[in-house]
Amino acid sequence: MAVGGVAVDAPTTAFHGKITISVVITCIVAASTGLIFGYDVGISGGVTTMAPFLEKFFPEILRKASSAETNMYCVYDSQILTLFTSSLYLAGLVSSLSASRVTARFGRRNTMILGGCTFLAGGAINGGAENIAMLILGRILLGLGVGFTNQATPVYLSEIAPAKWRGAFNTGFQFFLSVGVVAANCINYATSKHSWGWRLSLGLAVVPAGIMTLGALLITDTPTSLVQRGNIHEARNALRKVRGSTADVEAELDDLIKCNQTSKTVQQEGFSTIFQKQYRPHLVMAIAIPFFQQLTGINIVAFYSPNLFQSVGFGNDAALLSTIILGVVNLGSIMVSSAVVDRFGRRFLFIVGGIQMLVCEIAVAVVLALAESTEHMSKGRATLVLVLLCLYAAGFGWSWGPLSWLVPSEIFPLKIRTNGQSISIAVNFLTVFVLSQTFLTMLCHFKYAAFLFYAAWIAVMTVFVLLFLPETKGIPLDSMYAVWEQHWFWRRYVNVQQHPNNILP
Repeated sequence: MAVGGVAVDAPTTAFHGKITISVVITCIVAASTGLIFGYDVGISGGVTTMAPFLEKFFPEILRKASSAETNMYCVYDSQILTLFTSSLYLAGLVSSLSASRVTARFGRRNTMILGGCTFLAGGAINGGAENIAMLILGRILLGLGVGFTNQATPVYLSEIAPAKWRGAFNTGFQFFLSVGVVAANCINYATSKHSWGWRLSLGLAVVPAGIMTLGALLITDTPTSLVQRGNIHEARNALRKVRGSTADVEAELDDLIKCNQTSKTVQQEGFSTIFQKQYRPHLVMAIAIPFFQQLTGINIVAFYSPNLFQSVGFGNDAALLSTIILGVVNLGSIMVSSAVVDRFGRRFLFIVGGIQMLVCEIAVAVVLALAESTEHMSKGRATLVLVLLCLYAAGFGWSWGPLSWLVPSEIFPLKIRTNGQSISIAVNFLTVFVLSQTFLTMLCHFKYAAFLFYAAWIAVMTVFVLLFLPETKGIPLDSMYAVWEQHWFWRRYVNVQQHPNNILP
């Protein structure tokens, strides 16, 4: 590979490895860090529909809800209320940018532990909040924790999993994220009728944080990270553990050492390395994929689906139950993705899922537009909205959901891997912050056209994948550079003659 403009032969041996009990357990424990992000995504929307919570912190929303003059789309249009949700993502943006240095210096596993502890503190503060300031402080700590774990975990999974099954193992993060969403929705449904229910919902965030933090203490760091930090003996032991005690790991360890030495020959160190011309494809994907993931509108639906379902005619209980159904459908579709992602590839799932989401978003907009002429939406049309959003969630669950974490974590060379992942997570958080802060206002003013806004973006991102995203299934991480050299557009940025030994296996 080319390093600082100099041709350097990169190791290209494919060490596919085999599935061992150790690697399965290790990946499950690491992927469980998705619980904390999922729990927060699911809990915040339900809490903001609970009358005791609104009465204590946002009484003006209850007054608007009881007013006959308030448009059904505008009941929850409050910038302070949306700040309760979106402040987490602003904090996550800050921590994700600093997490690259933390992950490189202290390791992937230790970064996950740090994120879990920070999230635990934020959950405890939110559960005991007495004013909006405490709510926002708790949300900021939650965001800092999520920023660290979201940066470290996808990289951890891609580095620890055998290349042949990397896609299936990496989708575990999105699976646990969705488990967290469903669990949070169930807790909201169970606690919604109690005056202290919102405290329990917010405070129980300490449970997934405790589970993933304790789990992270029991697993080893990735061999790649250990080699990067000079712990060769520990890296050898880690390889033996995840590849099987009888496996000969010396060749793979030597390959990791060579890759690490190659990365250290870079003349220009630091964050700016990723902006060099040969990494233009990687940088574009690090920005575009998380940006597009959020512009599917999925997190907005997850945050505000209770508000949305109440707006279109469901009662509070029915709205929370509908949100649970939405989460279960999404969870099931992620399991489908895990089963087929390493067979059919990333591009196929991106495109098929994108088309499915596009059709559903347009259909939701049509149903809401037809209902706008009536004073109250009928139960039949409200149920149709739920069905369409379930189909939409299923499309996301087997495409842009897990793959938006997988692809950025597997495309970067070692020397820019943590920086690239940090950029990807930061873009994700920045986009979701802007969208979550503006969605309720958009819903109030655009009404059904808000869903056409997201449908247009889904059309754009599907075309983008079709034209610009190469297939990466089954490619060892240290041979990933070749997919760009063989791509019709990106090869102009990476000189194939500078990388004669870096070919696809």
